[in-house]
Amino acid sequence: MPDIKNSKSAIPIVLLAGIFWSFGPYVVRHIDGAEQVPWQYLFTRGIVIFTILNIFLYLEEGKDFIKNYMKIGISGIVGGIGLGIAMISFIYSITNTSAAVTLLCLAAMPFITALLGFMFLREEISTNVWVAIAIAAIGILIMAIDNSGKNTILGFVFGIISSIGFSVFSVSLRWRKDTPKFTTVAIAGVFCALFSAMMIFFNDLSFLSSGKNHALFATHGTLVCLGMILYTIGSKHIPAAELTLLSLTEVIGGIFWVWIPILGINEIPSQSSIIGGFLIFLSIIYYSLIIRTNRRFIGLN
Repeated sequence: MPDIKNSKSAIPIVLLAGIFWSFGPYVVRHIDGAEQVPWQYLFTRGIVIFTILNIFLYLEEGKDFIKNYMKIGISGIVGGIGLGIAMISFIYSITNTSAAVTLLCLAAMPFITALLGFMFLREEISTNVWVAIAIAAIGILIMAIDNSGKNTILGFVFGIISSIGFSVFSVSLRWRKDTPKFTTVAIAGVFCALFSAMMIFFNDLSFLSSGKNHALFATHGTLVCLGMILYTIGSKHIPAAELTLLSLTEVIGGIFWVWIPILGINEIPSQSSIIGGFLIFLSIIYYSLIIRTNRRFIGLN
């Protein structure tokens, strides 16, 4: 595991986590009949996340990693369920609206997380962080103006639910310092897999899809898991609201991957999406520069 000693070192780790996640919409767009196999997708992804996390924990801690499940506590359970709900809501959002709209909803995470962090953790948000969040908010509003007509109610609602679920997870990582953070992510994988299995069973569906689809399910699960590992490492040194602000690289990258023609999707973003995405990127750069030039930890010390 990387030896992260302060917030400056953690910034690129969290930025990279967002980049891993940004490939999600691109992968989903390649799934055959994605709207017809959401539970199979979620079941496979949950299993992959749980498996990779436990292998990672075994390599880090040996057989003692099992003891982490005994120490998970209420914060780990709440965080795991919140993340599981975010995963489930994401697939229903992305299959019912454009990638830009889904990612637009996810871009609301810093504001939701800031509110939850202040309410439950008393994490104070500095002026510089609020400035960065405000710049991102302007970008989100600009994106929303042009995409509102394309947005379906269902896709938008599930996008917001996903954003709230991930915000709950982010706050839970900061709730109790002794909560096994990687085990919390593994709990999310279990929740996702079990809930999906229940829906498959009660709806008399098959657990199987095409070989291509299962490969894509597993690929997305791997990308999500790698991002979660990096994000969780960064959470040890960065307050919850700032974590989600930095992870907005997912929004920028997600729109880019489904747009660039060479990758085969060519879901062209509107001019407003490009301008809004630029402002979100600018907010991340602003925050990163403030951290690099200020030795004090911006936010909660």
